[in-house]
Amino acid sequence: MKPQKIVIVKTGNSFPSIIPVLGDFEDWIARGLGQAPQDIQVVNVEQHQPLPNLDTVKGVVIAGSHSMVTENLDWSLELEAWIPKLIQKKVPLLGICYGHQLIARAMGGIADYHPGGLEIGTTDIECVLQEDDDPLFGGLPQRFKAHVVHSQTVIRLPESSVVIAKNGFEPHHAFKMGSCAWGVQFHPEYDAAIETAYIGNMTQAIEASGQDPSQVLDQVVETPVSALVLNRFGTLASVWASSF
Repeated sequence: MKPQKIVIVKTGNSFPSIIPVLGDFEDWIARGLGQAPQDIQVVNVEQHQPLPNLDTVKGVVIAGSHSMVTENLDWSLELEAWIPKLIQKKVPLLGICYGHQLIARAMGGIADYHPGGLEIGTTDIECVLQEDDDPLFGGLPQRFKAHVVHSQTVIRLPESSVVIAKNGFEPHHAFKMGSCAWGVQFHPEYDAAIETAYIGNMTQAIEASGQDPSQVLDQVVETPVSALVLNRFGTLASVWASSF
């Protein structure tokens, strides 16, 4: 059977105050992929919707979550066991934040709380792997802005992975495995409005981490280069499917 859908794996919901105004994780990812709605399927694993047959999948994006990888929730463990099958079959795979951490752990890495605490706001990302032929990062500026919000991280990457991007806080902001699997700790699906809303919902956590919410908010800008990573993944998945 020919692959038909880019699957967005939904691993939870955003804040209740955000969803009615800006949408939810799957909405932002679907928009960022730049593909026709009929070519996208959302699978809510937190609600125990079954993972699809790999023969019907032309790409997978594992979304972020307010859950933590180290909670070892039943749906998360099931998803984690599915990841090596995707990589073995060379299905294009992108993990965002929670998804990034889960891919790393599924392939032998370690995810846990970041020793530096919370990273939130718009930050500088540095590409450390300059491969012009990389489908997602090739040709991007060495430095670009991206939105972030996370307190867990990839403590240790799988042995077979390669670091693509980092910053002063996070040494593993992006990595790749093989030719068609990537993890990004930053959020290419966020725009400035979404990041602003997250900061507004996390004022107490920001203050508890020793940061000033107003200063974090002042640094929020749009991140068009970061958004290209997700858009390029949508294109890659469509091209991969057309090769069958």
